[in-house]
Amino acid sequence: MDADVWNEQVAQGYDASSAHMYTPEVLDPTVRFLERRAGRGPALEFAVGTGRVALPLSARGVRVAGIEKSAPMARQLAGKPGGSDVAVIVGDMTTSRAPDSFSLVYLVHNSITCLLSQAEQVACFRNAALHLEPGGRFVVEVFVPELQRLPPGETARPFHIGDHHVGFDTYDLLNQRLVSHHYTVVDGRGSTFRSPHRYVWPSELDLMAELAGLEPSERWADWNETPFTASSRSHVSVWQKPPR
Repeated sequence: MDADVWNEQVAQGYDASSAHMYTPEVLDPTVRFLERRAGRGPALEFAVGTGRVALPLSARGVRVAGIEKSAPMARQLAGKPGGSDVAVIVGDMTTSRAPDSFSLVYLVHNSITCLLSQAEQVACFRNAALHLEPGGRFVVEVFVPELQRLPPGETARPFHIGDHHVGFDTYDLLNQRLVSHHYTVVDGRGSTFRSPHRYVWPSELDLMAELAGLEPSERWADWNETPFTASSRSHVSVWQKPPR
C-alpha cells in the first residue's frame, strides 16, 4: 500500500497539494509546541514525510531525526535547505530503530491512522517508547472520528474546502476504516489522490500508550492548547515515559 500511495509522483507534488498545511497559523503553533516538549533534547519524527514540521523545528535548534517509509518522500526532504541536518531512516515506524534515544517522539497530521490495523498502531506506540529516554514524551496529532456528524445512511464528510484543494473522507463503519479523497488544482491542472486510514479514538490511544508503558500527560484540541472537549474535532495528545 505505501509504495502505491506515497510514490514518486505524489512525493513531488506533496508540498504544493498541502500548501494550506504550511501557513504560519498552522505551522508556527505546531513547531512551538514541539520545541517546548523537546526541551534541550533531540526529537524523532515518525512519518517525517517531506519535512514540513521537522525542518522548521530543526531550524529552531532542536536536533531532529526522522523515520519515513516512503523513499521518494525522504528524498524530497533531503533536497531541501536544511535537509542534511535531519537524519532520516527509510523504514517502518512500527519497527525501525534510530541509533539514539530522544526526549521527544512525535507524529503529526493524522499519520498514526496510516497504520491500517490496531496491532500496527500498538507496535508504533511500543517503538516510540523504546526510543524515548526516561521522562521523554510521545506526541500524536490526530482527528476525532466524525461519526457523530454522519447522518443515517451517509458515509462521507469534508475536511478541507479551499480555492485549490477539496478533501473529504468516506467511512467504512464496520471495519473502522476510511479513505481520504483529495482533489487539487495547481496552475490550472487538476489531480486526485486517495489514501486509506484506520481511524482511532482517544481512549483507544490511551490504552495503546498504557500497553507501551507510557503515562497520559496532556490532551489538547489543537497545537494552540485549546481545551479538549466532547465537541473537539481533533486532538494533540502527550504521553510520558516514567522517569527511572
